[in-house]
Amino acid sequence: MERIQLAEDLSFSRLIHGLWRLADWNYSNTDTLNLIEHALERGITTFDHADIYGSYTCETLFGHALKEKPSLRSQMELVTKCGIVLPSKQRPEHKTHHYNTTKAHILLSIENSLRNLQTDYIDLLLIHRPDPFMDPQETADAFVQLQKEGKVRHFGVSNFKDHQWRMLESYLPFPLVTNQLELSAYNLENFEDGTLNLCLEKQIPPMAWSPLAGGSIFSGTDEKAIRLRKTLEKTGREIGAEGMDEVLYAWLLRHPARIMPIIGSGKKDRIDAAIRALQWTLNHDQWFEILQSSMGHDVP
Repeated sequence: MERIQLAEDLSFSRLIHGLWRLADWNYSNTDTLNLIEHALERGITTFDHADIYGSYTCETLFGHALKEKPSLRSQMELVTKCGIVLPSKQRPEHKTHHYNTTKAHILLSIENSLRNLQTDYIDLLLIHRPDPFMDPQETADAFVQLQKEGKVRHFGVSNFKDHQWRMLESYLPFPLVTNQLELSAYNLENFEDGTLNLCLEKQIPPMAWSPLAGGSIFSGTDEKAIRLRKTLEKTGREIGAEGMDEVLYAWLLRHPARIMPIIGSGKKDRIDAAIRALQWTLNHDQWFEILQSSMGHDVP
C-alpha cells in the first residue's frame, strides 16, 4: 500500500483504521486481534484512537488485544488524541463536558494512553478539538516534554481551522505534521473555508474522519444525499467499482492534498472495500460531477 510521509522518520499507510467504535463492536480480544492482523496484512499499518473513545474504553480494548501479540506493535503506527473531557463512569471526577489543553492534562492523558494501549510510545498525538481556553505555551511545553522523554514522536491537531493551526504552531520549536479533519463528498466545509488549502500550503497530508459522511449518503432522504447517490452510482458503473463507498474513498484519494481516509468500520469486508478504492482514479469530469452534486449547483 502507498505510504504517506509526514516527517522524515514518520510515514502512515494511505488508509488508516479508526477505532472510535471499538467498544460498540463487542469483540473479544481474539476478534480484535484478528481485525488488527487483517488490516496489517493488507498494508494498513496506522491505527487511530482518542482517549475518550468508547467513554474512555477503546484504547484499553485495543491494548488488551495487542498484549496477546506484542510483536505487532513494531509493525504499526499508533495515533491518539486528547483535550476533550467527558463526564463518564470511568472519569467520575469530570463534572462537565469541556476542553482541557493544559500541560498537566496532556501529560496525564498520555500516561493513561500509554498504559491503556500497552505501549511505551505514541507515534502521533493530536489535540482533539480547538480549545477556546487554550494557553498555547502550556500546550507547547507539554509537547516538548513528551518528545524529549520519548513518549510521543510527533504532534498534530484535529478539527483546527487555519488560524488555529498557525497560532499553536507559532509556539512550537518543531512543525505540526497533520490535521485530522471531517472530509467527505457530503461535507465540504473544510474544502471551502481554506482549511484544506493550509494543508496544501504547508504540504501537510491531512487525515479524513467520517469519509463516508457517517452513512448519510447511503440512507439520507435529503436532496443532497439523493443527488449524491445518483452521481456516485453512475460514477461507480463508469469505473467498475462494486459500491458507492469505493467511489467516495476514491474521490478523496484523488485530491492533491494527499488525504488519508480513516476507515471507521470493524467489518473486514468494509476495510477491503476501502482498499479496492485505491485502484480507482477519477478523471476531472467525474471528480467535479460529484462535487457539484454535493453543492447542488454548478461551479462558478
